[in-house]
Amino acid sequence: MESAGIQQLLAAEREAQQIVNAARTAKMTRLKQAKEEAETEVAEHKTSTEQGFQRKLEATSGDSGANVKRLEQETDAKIEQLKNEATRISKDVVDMLLKNVTTVNN
Repeated sequence: MESAGIQQLLAAEREAQQIVNAARTAKMTRLKQAKEEAETEVAEHKTSTEQGFQRKLEATSGDSGANVKRLEQETDAKIEQLKNEATRISKDVVDMLLKNVTTVNN
């Protein structure tokens, strides 16, 4: 009888070991699967972030070119305005300078 009890305990121990091994294998499989899923998600997030960055970069670069063009036009217009103003008042300035230079104060 004692032998039957020992055999039963050994059988139970083998069964428990098989259950533990099966659980360990399932756990390792799930960990590998989770790692692969995480790597996929990271790659997708990285791609998405990079695409967003590129879109913003293109958008701001385009604006920058337009801003440069607009500023050049505004600068050219201001320069032309100043030239016209200088031409308009240059005769008066020359006359004033000549008057002050040629006038002798006693």
